[in-house]
Amino acid sequence: MALPPNFLDELRARTPLAAVIGRRMRLARSGRQWKGCCPFHGEKTPSFYVYDDHFHCFGCGAHGDVIGFVMQSQGAGFMEAVEQLAAEAGLDVPKPTPEAAEAERARHTLASVLQAAEAAFKRRLRLPEGRAALDYLHRRGLTDETIERFGLGWSGEGRGALAADLARENITQDQLIEAGLMQHNPDTGRTNDLFFNRAMFPIRDRRGRTISFGGRTMGDGQPKYVNGPETALFSKRRNLYGLDLAREGVRKGATLVVVEGYMDVIALAQAGFAGAVAPLGTALTEEQMGELWHLSPMPILCFDGDAAGARAAARAAELALPMLAPDKTLKLATLPAGEDPDSLVRRQGKAGFDAVLQAAAPLVDALYDLLRQAGGDATPELRAAFRTRLEEAARRIPDKALASEYRGALLDRFFASRKRPPVGRSGKGFAPLPPVRTAPRPLPAMDTTAQERRRILTAILIRHPKLLPDVDHAYADLDLTGFLARVRDALREWASHAENLDSGDLMDHLSSAGLSVDVGQVMAAVPVPLPECAAAAAMPAEAATGWWHIFGFLNVHRLREELNLAQVAAARNLTGETERRAVALAEALQKVLRGEPDGVDLAAA
Repeated sequence: MALPPNFLDELRARTPLAAVIGRRMRLARSGRQWKGCCPFHGEKTPSFYVYDDHFHCFGCGAHGDVIGFVMQSQGAGFMEAVEQLAAEAGLDVPKPTPEAAEAERARHTLASVLQAAEAAFKRRLRLPEGRAALDYLHRRGLTDETIERFGLGWSGEGRGALAADLARENITQDQLIEAGLMQHNPDTGRTNDLFFNRAMFPIRDRRGRTISFGGRTMGDGQPKYVNGPETALFSKRRNLYGLDLAREGVRKGATLVVVEGYMDVIALAQAGFAGAVAPLGTALTEEQMGELWHLSPMPILCFDGDAAGARAAARAAELALPMLAPDKTLKLATLPAGEDPDSLVRRQGKAGFDAVLQAAAPLVDALYDLLRQAGGDATPELRAAFRTRLEEAARRIPDKALASEYRGALLDRFFASRKRPPVGRSGKGFAPLPPVRTAPRPLPAMDTTAQERRRILTAILIRHPKLLPDVDHAYADLDLTGFLARVRDALREWASHAENLDSGDLMDHLSSAGLSVDVGQVMAAVPVPLPECAAAAAMPAEAATGWWHIFGFLNVHRLREELNLAQVAAARNLTGETERRAVALAEALQKVLRGEPDGVDLAAA
């Protein structure tokens, strides 16, 4: 028998995949996932990864959800696997009762009504009566291809036009009311179109099925945008506009970004940002946040650069804190004042919005700024209250280790911001005494070791410049000065236009740029000899693992983040490149966690 999709979704949600698989094989934590030796083919090195909602073996290609695992591991049929899992989850498998069959028929009927309405709206957009809406969409910069991809249409002017149009397909007014397309006024006894004189935007679920509509008025009427009401198919709290297309985009490597409205999503998608979604006229909800984390461990929330945007960011941070985990976080991006994503990409193109995403702040940094802005920190009393807010925010995170990290990061920044107290009086007020000049102190050994690690990371890239596309974003964030900064700038500039990332060509370029002395300092054997992974003879995989191993001692949190993202990318689009990157990062992180030396030992030197 056919099972209702909502039952299967509930069954999967109630059945932790790692727990089910862990009963049949040994699993070990690997970042935000689990891994082990594949039960479907003999192997000695683990290549079987378990994610939140699916498993994947990079060796034999086995793939599936919790139901598929039971079927493949036990040789069970679909219904047998469902019944076993349902019993464990405390769920009753729906019986083929007349009532259940009628409810399923009604849902199918509702879906077909919405599908017919979408076709009618799209047809009207291309008729003379829809010219104003089509011109509006074109003026907003949308191409015909984009209009078709998002299924945009025209409602008509109302007055029962939709009911008359769909009556030819035996669709009744009662069905249109149930689908959220018409509404009955008990005071007047009349039934009216919900959408009239509006450009129409189909709202689709994660599978791409139309479940409701939004409409944008063509006149001066208010509200400017209207969404359909709650129905058996549609819940504003649980759905996101553009989710079906964003799922496809994120699987292919796009950044998941949350913006405000329909036109923002559509304009970004047309500009090449395939991972954009938007809430449906309300602030983000817990259910929507969970949906985002199903797609990406670190979505970016994009807000306007005004007071309303700051309030929205604060609400989102407040909502996210009790849901955070080591594998579930956010970044917050702020738009320039007076801009929204739609206007920004029309004025500045893809590069303009790329810059906004690149400047997105990790949640811990954004949270500090939001809490400081909420009450200020100009006096001792305000600072004390501010510190209390910081500590209370960290306590709201359920994962104790993560809460401790947040508390430490927030308070480190709090204490670093404290101004030196006034110690002298000068005329109209206090002023600091003149500084006492002292001889410069030598750098601590830890700082010197960190500097040597940065030098060696640069040396590896000079010998193996083909690594640069993979590590460039992390390398660019390193705090380099002097000769290291000069070499890095020249190296990255060369790589941006070089046809072949060859070490010899790079050395020639650096020499012609007058950096021979700087390169000599990078490649020197003192104070610490270069490790084997920096040798020209090192294999590419050895150089990649070595680079991330050394980098991990500088920023292990960033290394974890890179591994999480690499494993997600590999699971969604398995290629030789994505697999090699995930393996290199995993090996590097294990070496760091085990404390395996990376060769930078000043004491030994």
